[in-house]
Amino acid sequence: MRIDGIPASPGYAEGPLFDLDQPPAGYEAKVGAAEERAALEVAIGKAVGRLAALIETADGDAADILEFHIAMLEDDALGGPAFASIGSGQAADAAWRAALDGEVAGYEASDQDYFRARAADLRDIRDQVLRALSEDSEAAAPPGAILYGEDIAPTRFLETDWSKGGGIALKRGSTASHVAMLARSRGVPMVVGLDIPAGPLTGAALLDAERGGIVFSPSPAEIEAFRQSASAFADRQGAARTFLTEPAVTKAGTTVRVQVNIAYPSDVDGIDIASCDGVGLMRTEFLFGKTLPDEEMQYRAYRKVLDWAGDKPVTIRTVDAGGDKPIPGFTVEETNPFLGLRGIRLSLARRDVFRVQIRALLRAAIHGNLKVMFPMIATPDEYSQAAALFAGEQAALAAQGVAHKLPPLGIMVEVPSVALAPEAFADVAFFSIGSNDLTQYVMAAARDNAAVAHLNSVRHPAVLRLIAAVTAFGRERGIPVSLCGDAGGDPAAIPTLLEAGLRDLSVAPAQLAMAKAAIADVPV
Repeated sequence: MRIDGIPASPGYAEGPLFDLDQPPAGYEAKVGAAEERAALEVAIGKAVGRLAALIETADGDAADILEFHIAMLEDDALGGPAFASIGSGQAADAAWRAALDGEVAGYEASDQDYFRARAADLRDIRDQVLRALSEDSEAAAPPGAILYGEDIAPTRFLETDWSKGGGIALKRGSTASHVAMLARSRGVPMVVGLDIPAGPLTGAALLDAERGGIVFSPSPAEIEAFRQSASAFADRQGAARTFLTEPAVTKAGTTVRVQVNIAYPSDVDGIDIASCDGVGLMRTEFLFGKTLPDEEMQYRAYRKVLDWAGDKPVTIRTVDAGGDKPIPGFTVEETNPFLGLRGIRLSLARRDVFRVQIRALLRAAIHGNLKVMFPMIATPDEYSQAAALFAGEQAALAAQGVAHKLPPLGIMVEVPSVALAPEAFADVAFFSIGSNDLTQYVMAAARDNAAVAHLNSVRHPAVLRLIAAVTAFGRERGIPVSLCGDAGGDPAAIPTLLEAGLRDLSVAPAQLAMAKAAIADVPV
């Protein structure tokens, strides 16, 4: 029986099934509120200790995720409601679960996959403390197993030995989750959005994370076909590595720039700058956790990436927050956050926060080849207002004698109003097509919703027509056009993107080799 889902990290895995949803042992209630409070405090401390131990063996991106978990656990705002409930007579486990479930629900209610994906981190934090309360430990998956269930916690991923193979098959999950990013960086096959049957499953399974699907109780013929596909995929990966340090060139000799997308400054630690043409997208949402980052923290983060890139360009996107992401003092609650106060709209509404980011960017710009782009632009006035704020902060820094530089300012093309009428934005320095949101808005289909995944395709003629129109407009007016969405790293989409006129793609670091190999096979 084959069930189709959404590929989150490409690859193939064949092995025994392992249930991720085994519940923790029961909690033994204490005699009074003081004892319950003490039990929760000890459990939180144990969870922090476990995370700190994991950090000792983690690399850059994993360490950042674990540090985020520790910061959440040590934040009184997270545990406060639980301790208040204990004071009202609730047991520690019930109080903690209720408090964290409320936080999880807030993230899950978001229509933005980036924010919704963070719910997995909160569930991880919730379950770590619950296990510490019950003094339970998670059973280890056998080597080479396919882990299946509702979702997977980042700590479970990091504690699993993937050296013998294995993969991840999830009913929920997201292509934008922390685990998906970890899986892609480590080459662990992962599929999300699977309608997995209820009840425990046994035996071996075949996970096809290239096309997106899993086969339970496979027949000999299915096993043989699967192994042929897996072998062909491995051969393609091996051949692709030879392209990694070479410039990307099509069969016809057309040069294509290939940059990388990053979410954390530490992401660049594992990337050889010689393998890419710079950073096409640096997200800044990672800096905006439970508290607003100050100017110095942001400056250091941006400078780290600029120092790494040298003279190659680094395009930093101003904070793309909004909707239900709980950032105290910044975001607002909305009934329809996907169409609400997000991206540049939120930044312009909260100029006090935006100005801090602008100053950090202006100061960092002297250390490299910085470009800045604004997310969710829909009207020329939004761009003009944002550019005016940069000019104002530049003047203020000059008056104070602070070293700075005004970088080129461009926009994301992800709202159809921009793609349909790019001539209204002829004064921007560059366009960066956000294929994820543009496709979702054009097709009215979320890319991480399995029920409508067949509609969400950048290769749909309507989406390609808009991409081609923006690219043609940019070429006519001398405005650089790039694409920084997931489609840029998809070997199946790359030929159509180049046929649409694009010559600048930005991809996840783990997709660099395969993207360059795919470009070399395009005839244009």
